Amino acid sequence: MRRLLYMVVLLYASIGFSQDTEIPRNYVLDVNQFYGSILLHNTDISHLITDHPGGIILGVSRKTYGHKEWEADFGYPDTGFTFVYQNTNNPTLGEHFGLYGHYNFYFFKRNLQLRVAQGLAYNTNPYDKNENFRNNAYGSHILSSTLLMFNYHKENIVAGLGLNAGVSFIHYSNANFKAPNTSTNTFAVNFGLTYNLEKDSTYPYLNPEPTEKITEPIRYNLVLRGGANESDVINMGRYGFAIFSAYADKRLGKRSAIQLGTDVFLSNFLKELIRYQSISFPELAVDSDTDYKRVGVFLGHELFVNKMSVVAQLGYYVYYPFDFEGRMYNRIGMKRYFGDKIFGAITLKSHGAKAEAVEFGIGVRL
Repeated sequence: MRRLLYMVVLLYASIGFSQDTEIPRNYVLDVNQFYGSILLHNTDISHLITDHPGGIILGVSRKTYGHKEWEADFGYPDTGFTFVYQNTNNPTLGEHFGLYGHYNFYFFKRNLQLRVAQGLAYNTNPYDKNENFRNNAYGSHILSSTLLMFNYHKENIVAGLGLNAGVSFIHYSNANFKAPNTSTNTFAVNFGLTYNLEKDSTYPYLNPEPTEKITEPIRYNLVLRGGANESDVINMGRYGFAIFSAYADKRLGKRSAIQLGTDVFLSNFLKELIRYQSISFPELAVDSDTDYKRVGVFLGHELFVNKMSVVAQLGYYVYYPFDFEGRMYNRIGMKRYFGDKIFGAITLKSHGAKAEAVEFGIGVRL
């Protein structure tokens, strides 16, 4: 379940409220209480699931009305920010305080709302070998967090007040920046109130004139990614990594492109893990001279929104001398274009539900 970030369609593409006075600034506040359960996605955390977590979700959202073309294309979503307080009701796991950027997408005549939010959370009681050695879920105070909410949503029923009720999913992880990192997933029911600050105002939804269909030849991309991560062996230490990627993409229209390419992985934590296993676990028959490098090929999709895009890639290692989490891998994240060719990227590389690293990249689209 790690990251569900392909559902983070457009996140951060337009977060940050415009100061253009010609665009309506219509804000909605919401408050929800939630109560749920931590899902047993890994038996290693079974000793941590002792009670039901609860908490509060606060949000502020700004409505869109189609003044930008992407707003109409995606059904006039809201943009905004969310704060989450979660009490796990387990002293080993501690409490969470999270801040997120979010989008609200609407369905069925805007009666159903899907909130997709990504941000950072602070955990009050992470792993400590002396004080909190039982917490194998979080290895650090700062965690990456994903929030999904699916609500029945009815605004401005009386005097600006409205209702919403539904279910929520909250994921916490540090993406293997520091071990341990088993992570947790909370599934909860929530119920709350909304309040329209502009309760007496109404604004029309615009239908901008469609732009010309985008047609491009095959384009070629070069990307350099890097960062730091750690193996699952606690206190082995963080090591830097570098990834060189080359791929071709073909636009399918205004919003989408498909990708085909290759990655070369230079992951120094694997070099140390190979050395460790060759010495400490002779029954694994790991040769200390085993190559730590990997080469993969991948198929991907890119969703374009203005200068932002969301990428999702599925890969397979064709050069794989050391067995680590299997041959299949996936990458999901966001890109930001600076002009027509240069872009930056933040992506999460995983093996199924097991995260390996957060990657920071810079690239060129030729």
